[in-house]
Amino acid sequence: MKGIDQRVTEFEHQLRKAGLRMTQQRRLILRVLAEADDHPDAKGIFTRAFVHDPTLSLSTVYRTMKLLETQGAIERHAFEDGVSRYEHADQQHHDHLIDVETGQVVEFSSPEIEALQAKIAAELGYEIVRHKLELYGRKLGRKTRRKPAES
Repeated sequence: MKGIDQRVTEFEHQLRKAGLRMTQQRRLILRVLAEADDHPDAKGIFTRAFVHDPTLSLSTVYRTMKLLETQGAIERHAFEDGVSRYEHADQQHHDHLIDVETGQVVEFSSPEIEALQAKIAAELGYEIVRHKLELYGRKLGRKTRRKPAES
């Protein structure tokens, strides 16, 4: 896994390659994103960065995230909650398990699942070029909140 400073440098390179200048606010957004070990949405990135620069606007975060996505530096995920969440694009392939009660995103890898997907594709006459696997569940043993009965 790459270090935070290295990842920030790579993000900066991606933006410069797109012909954009590197502002202090963009650099702050890049640092917050590089430090993230979760899948933050734009508002979460904004909240983390705003602590360091109260002049930052949410629209600057959205624009920067869009630029990074366009350059292939980050991946955007739109899980069932409808909120776009982001992660670094340089990670090894993994899948996601999303807790339907807390929204927590758990990354996992399974050689068995990968092999089964390739086998199914081959049986159908295809080669997989990319895929996403998202599982939605609730933690076993956790008490669930029941909806009140309708009258």
